[in-house]
Amino acid sequence: MVTARPLVVAADGTVFEEIQRVAAVAGSELDHAPDLSAAQGRWARAPLVVVEEDAAVDRPAMPRRDGVVLICKGAAGMETWRRAATVGARRVLSLPDDESDLTVAFADVADAPADSPGPVVAVVGGRGGAGASVLAAAIAVEADRSGPALLVDCDELGGGLDLPLGLEHAKGLRWPEVRLSGRVSVPSLVASLPSRGTLPVLSCGRSGPGPSPRALSAVVAAGRRSGRTVVCDLPRHLGDGALAVAAASDLVVLVVPVEFRACMAAKRVLHRLGSHTDRLAIVASGHPVDGAPPSRTAALLGPPLLATLPPERRVAATLETGEFDLPPKGPLVGAARVVLAELRTATSAAIPTVA
Repeated sequence: MVTARPLVVAADGTVFEEIQRVAAVAGSELDHAPDLSAAQGRWARAPLVVVEEDAAVDRPAMPRRDGVVLICKGAAGMETWRRAATVGARRVLSLPDDESDLTVAFADVADAPADSPGPVVAVVGGRGGAGASVLAAAIAVEADRSGPALLVDCDELGGGLDLPLGLEHAKGLRWPEVRLSGRVSVPSLVASLPSRGTLPVLSCGRSGPGPSPRALSAVVAAGRRSGRTVVCDLPRHLGDGALAVAAASDLVVLVVPVEFRACMAAKRVLHRLGSHTDRLAIVASGHPVDGAPPSRTAALLGPPLLATLPPERRVAATLETGEFDLPPKGPLVGAARVVLAELRTATSAAIPTVA
């Protein structure tokens, strides 16, 4: 199905060029008509109509509809509002002052909600070196095999999630270069990121700031809105941004090595998470150092045990070379599939049934 594009009614000139530039920033393709007569056949079908003030003349009379915006240069006067009434525009935006509002209007069309919102899963380590980042990457890669996904690195002290995926030299933006204002356009964002195959990765950098809480929440919300499976690699130092992601997630997976000290460290992490979400599960990683079964780890912590994740030599070797070869069989891909199955169960349970 071809998605309808916003209709811009404007003569070729400076104003139309500015509208085109704003639409490009929002990741929106345009349909163009030089005047109202040429727009008649497309007026009612367009999801958004943007009319240059000089094109808003009395004839022909256009059908009344929602989603019409009039664009003017400078402050809007009485004549501007009269022309807005002529075409049924409820909003008048002035360029360049109201450029951000026009960007949001285009982004709302380019990033129209999917038929069903995408699920969000967050992964966090019970202690350092637990394997949370590797599991997050595996979940995202596996999710991307069956549908669109987005991998979001939330740990500015983690060295960059692009490294284990072999994307450190790939072109594209990392968090220090990402500039977000207002609502995020997923098509525009995805096009700017490095990707592993079809999986876009928003990674932290080796230097520079990580994501702000506002930017992080905006990206996760946009990914969900677009229908993607959003996989977030959370830091153990759970700041406001990470806690907001945890609260928005359909499932939070805590990766805990099978050892007593790791369980005690994980209890501190759970204490921070507990007031923000109850959608928690455990993946037990590593080899038991005292012969204790993984079930004991879950019993000490409380949330259910989803899977075990013993070390895999092949995966460890590929991580060092930046290849991240996810084998079709083995504990890592098995754990990723179990997490995705649990995620599907969690999201389906959250959808109310209608009698």
